[in-house]
Amino acid sequence: MNSMVEKAMSRRDHAFSFVLPFVVLIIVPAFLLMLSTDSFLAWESDPVINILLKSAGFALMFSGVALLVVCIRLFSRIGQGTLAPWAPTQKLVVEGPYRRTRSPMISGVLIVLLGESILFSSLSIFFWFVLAWAMNHIYFIKSEEPALLARFGDDFRVYMENVPRWIPRRTPWYPEPNHESN
Repeated sequence: MNSMVEKAMSRRDHAFSFVLPFVVLIIVPAFLLMLSTDSFLAWESDPVINILLKSAGFALMFSGVALLVVCIRLFSRIGQGTLAPWAPTQKLVVEGPYRRTRSPMISGVLIVLLGESILFSSLSIFFWFVLAWAMNHIYFIKSEEPALLARFGDDFRVYMENVPRWIPRRTPWYPEPNHESN
């Protein structure tokens, strides 16, 4: 394949890789907000607490998006792929936030959802956050991690043994020099 076609495919792959996060973070929460009038924050009538909660929601959303951007860049630059299963990384990414947790990209998505639930005081979005976490947890165990073990072998096994799935390590993990991982 010539490089112009590869670049076009790469751009297309990268563009399409944002469809699922867009649906999870924008379409579903917007739909839930349109369908419900629920609120789990009974104290939102207090203006000071309301401002603090809205600020916390925005801060969480901003932090989650920032984490997503870092992860997507690492997937592209180091992994030479995208977050999408149809254009996966070619190399195991163990840089940046991946040195502390195996799932920082989904953590970023979940942080945004939690921020949305607080910002909009929405119990529906909070339940969507819990469901999204549960679905990803099962997906990682049943599908993604076995597939990564098959693709990256011992490098991923060592990574799994040293880096937790969800709760970040206090210190970054650095692979032994004899492993191919970054």
